[in-house]
Amino acid sequence: MPAPHSTPVPTLAEAAQWAPEQIVGLAQANVALQRDMDAMRLEFAALKHQLEWFRRQLFGQKSEKRVVSPDTTQMYLGELPIPDTQPDVPGKTVAGHTRRASRTDFAQSKDESALFFDETRVPVETITLANPETEGLTAEQFEVIGEKVSHRLAQRPGSYVILKYVRPVIKRRDTQTIHCPAAPAGVIDGSRADVSFIAGLITDKFCYHQPLYRQHQRLGDNGIRVSRPWLTQLTHAALALLEPIFTAQLDSIRASRIKAMDETPIKAGRAGPGKMKGGYFWPVYGERDEICFAYHEGRSGKHIAQTLGTDPPPEGAVLLTDGYAAYERYAQKCGLTRAQCWAHSRRKFFEAQSIEPERATQALEMIGQLYAVEQHIREAQLIGEARRAYRLAQAKPRVDRFFDWVDAQFESHGLLPSSPLTTALAYVRERRAALEVYLADPEVPIDTNHLERALRVVPMGRRNWLFCWTEVGAKYVGIAQSLIATCRLHDIDPYVYLVDVLQRVGQHPAADVAQLTPRLWKQHFAANPLRSDLHPRSK
Repeated sequence: MPAPHSTPVPTLAEAAQWAPEQIVGLAQANVALQRDMDAMRLEFAALKHQLEWFRRQLFGQKSEKRVVSPDTTQMYLGELPIPDTQPDVPGKTVAGHTRRASRTDFAQSKDESALFFDETRVPVETITLANPETEGLTAEQFEVIGEKVSHRLAQRPGSYVILKYVRPVIKRRDTQTIHCPAAPAGVIDGSRADVSFIAGLITDKFCYHQPLYRQHQRLGDNGIRVSRPWLTQLTHAALALLEPIFTAQLDSIRASRIKAMDETPIKAGRAGPGKMKGGYFWPVYGERDEICFAYHEGRSGKHIAQTLGTDPPPEGAVLLTDGYAAYERYAQKCGLTRAQCWAHSRRKFFEAQSIEPERATQALEMIGQLYAVEQHIREAQLIGEARRAYRLAQAKPRVDRFFDWVDAQFESHGLLPSSPLTTALAYVRERRAALEVYLADPEVPIDTNHLERALRVVPMGRRNWLFCWTEVGAKYVGIAQSLIATCRLHDIDPYVYLVDVLQRVGQHPAADVAQLTPRLWKQHFAANPLRSDLHPRSK
């Protein structure tokens, strides 16, 4: 940054004797000074914005939720006025006594819903306590007239179990031949891992974000000696079995009329000593509450077509995304409508609050009114034409007022070109048509928050396992998270689902593999899923 020009201030007598070329020189110096001041002002605004962003990342809240200041005329409970005179209340004299402290033995109430666990899923061990009053008494000297039950949550140092199969070897006397039953077949040929262990391994890593090295430590602490590479090979082999299900689910999403898509980075594959390659998951969310995490090596627009395909989309198809221009090029090429996310637009104004607090707050308040309309739609459970009519009547006028306000800000000429507020205003004005798509289509959400919530498992996983050693490993991570996240969307226990489909996928007809996706599996098999030999058999 060049230093501002320094020119001594002349007196009136000196200025009157200046030649024309001196006046021109002074004017040029003033222009240069003003130019330097404008450049310094822009740099100061940019640095202030960066400083506020870094400060929020280190010390502030990451949430973009606005905290509305309370009404100053509203009193708190402790501020209620206390009358000067209290009404006379007749007194009551009680005898002095010592009150016994309340005590509970957590006895089970008659209401079965008071239990804090599901008796059909949690093993219960019964411990019967002896009544000390019966000590020294015979059975004829007392009568059991009832019982009280209490429960406590306990934990063993691990839940691993060894299934010991004993197979008798017999010799038939009539034929003198020896026979022995074959060992039960596993889901992975020749493996000593039961399907319950494989499902637990995958669930712990991808659902509860326990890296394999931590699971290996826990196995060792419980007296089980296996190698870490064996756990990795076991995970890859199991997820390879599930790949056809992932493909079937992606086909179902591609057939959806309304899809939401985003991208999130992941480190996968070694680029050199101590360096990892950068890749991307491209999560895509379908209208049937299904999500798939397709892995690709970059953020190029060609990966959108690789994920969604290039076949003609369904009639009236809509792709809901953020402002990345590659989505617009794909939409134009395939002939579908592109809608854009209001939450991403709102984020631009949220980040501009530190520089332009007044006008950024105005924008946030107007966008907040659009979300208030959506909240009413959810509470009233409006669908179809009723939702569309309500949006056109309530949200469209607010959208028009918002964009009128945006245009007015540009006409005011009071914005710096590099100001974050200028960037936010330009962002929404360029994307107005895409931001208004949801008004006329009742099935299009106002934002991609449903997708953002579902893809949160990837950032959470990155904080635990950091990266994938290979691109193939990243692909398998996408397969696992696609099925587990979809299970969560349909209220399916991922462990129960994996135990079933890992046994079923090898014998299920390839033409009907779509039935094993979580959405259809819940309809066809959830009522009577396949279990491990560890699961107690019903008599």
